[in-house]
Amino acid sequence: MAAGAAPANIDVRGADGRPLAGAIVMIDTPRKPAAPIRFTWGTTMGQRNIQFDPRILIVPVGSTVTFPNYDKVRHQVYSFSKPKKFDLKLYGKDQSRSILFDRPGAVTVGCNIHDAMSGVIMVVDTPYAAQTDAAGHAALSGVPAGGATVRVWHPSIRSNGNVLAQAATIPATGFTASYTIRR
Repeated sequence: MAAGAAPANIDVRGADGRPLAGAIVMIDTPRKPAAPIRFTWGTTMGQRNIQFDPRILIVPVGSTVTFPNYDKVRHQVYSFSKPKKFDLKLYGKDQSRSILFDRPGAVTVGCNIHDAMSGVIMVVDTPYAAQTDAAGHAALSGVPAGGATVRVWHPSIRSNGNVLAQAATIPATGFTASYTIRR
């Protein structure tokens, strides 16, 4: 961990007080990374068992996301979301398509053939982003100490872009916070 960099542990709870799994936590800092943003989980959103896998994917701005089809049926993946509109025409098993995501924001994806299929690609311009686990917890490392904005995205958040944003100060010793989503 670089000097002045701290761990951040954030818990997110729903309006009912229960842990909120699948929320995306992002920390924006004035200090921009020197190298391109990369995450350990890759940039692939497959179609498997008539659903997107993973259902939620975080990628940095400028990423090309691949959409391989592992199902025996054909899919037509699309999005009407403002950050990225696209329509991948029908393609079958063991075929793949790719799209460049060049603007930040939540991109909801679906399949024109299978209405129950839905997923989200969160395109971020910060290296400090993670999805909450089943316990509503997200752990981020290497966050620069100082002023920051913590943003939490989840479809149940009833605000512009489904995002809750709050100013925070990240101490050099680490940051721990809990956010409860109000409806």
